Formats: sequence, C-alpha cells, structure tokens
Amino acid sequence: MFTGIVETQGIVKKVIENGANKTFWIKSPISSKLKADQSIAHDGACLTVEEVKGNRHRVTAIAETLSKTNLGGWQAGTTINLERCLRVNDRLDGHFVQGHVDTIAICINRKEKDGSWEFSFQFPSEFGSLIIEKGSVAINGISLTAFNVSESTFDAAIIPFTFEHTNMNAVEPGQKVNIEFDMLGKYISRKLSLSK
Repeated sequence: MFTGIVETQGIVKKVIENGANKTFWIKSPISSKLKADQSIAHDGACLTVEEVKGNRHRVTAIAETLSKTNLGGWQAGTTINLERCLRVNDRLDGHFVQGHVDTIAICINRKEKDGSWEFSFQFPSEFGSLIIEKGSVAINGISLTAFNVSESTFDAAIIPFTFEHTNMNAVEPGQKVNIEFDMLGKYISRKLSLSK
C-alpha cells in the first residue's frame, strides 16, 4: 500500500528482455536502502525488488504488467517516480494507492498556468465510472485530484514542487502515463454491478 506521495526519482540503467517479461536495473538515491522482496511503486506500478547492488536495484515486470502500464516503453535513461510502501504509523498525505495500475492514459494537453501546470488526459471510457470530479487519481504513482471529468477524460493540476520532483515535468501531449483509480470507487462499482 502506498500514498501517492513520490519519495524520489530513479533512472532506468539497463533493460533485459526475458521471454514475455522485462527486467529493469534502476539507479536511485534509495536503491542502497532497499532489500530483496520489498514492494516499491515504480511510476505507480508495485514491483518486487529482486536484487540490490550498490545504488541500483533490479525488478521484473511480467507480461500482465507490461500490457496494462507504460513500463514496456521504458528504456535506459527513462526517469521514473519511486515510493516505498506506507508504514502503518505514518501520516497519509496523499490517498490509498495500491500500486495496481488500472490502465494507461494519454496526455492530450499541457498548459502552463503562471507558475503551475494543467494536464489533460484521455483514458478508455470503460473506466469512466471509477473517476469523479474532485476525486483522487494516481498518475505515474502521484496522488492528484481530478477535475473537468468526462466519460473518458480528466484534468489534473500540478504545483511547482510536484512538477520539479516527479517525472510530470517530462510528460508531453501524446505520452502514455499509468493510471490507478481510487480504490473506493472500484469497490462501489463492483458492488453495484453485482446488485443488478
């Protein structure tokens, strides 16, 4: 379980294809503090640390993960957001984020707003019931508030601190991002679908 408050950024240093899977070596300020079998959110996707060597750690994404996230497009030099899991006694500064990416969204607009930024995203309309106006959404693992919500689009505003300390500064129109909708909405949607 995560909060969507990005702890630091990492850089993909090596990508190894192994059948339908991809293994990534990532260099980051927290890599040396990690241990094997630890769960870490990588651009919002929860991956298990397999090995740590100095300031790098290794994770593998299986075909299921690659099909539902932007991880398949990662290459050496890609900058990613990292967050270690939530400790039970910590404050929850963002919202509950599972690290289970629901889908990919495409950035369709980016506007600078005199010191902040607004991004517009388009996602598959089948997920439209999972997002609400002023509701929480995780974009590349970042806890954000959705507004101007439609059946298949929403906007998110980015403050300067988030812009400078996450990979949102590299998101341009046409780029894919990982989306995890609020867990509460998913449970309500499931309950309603079973009640019909």
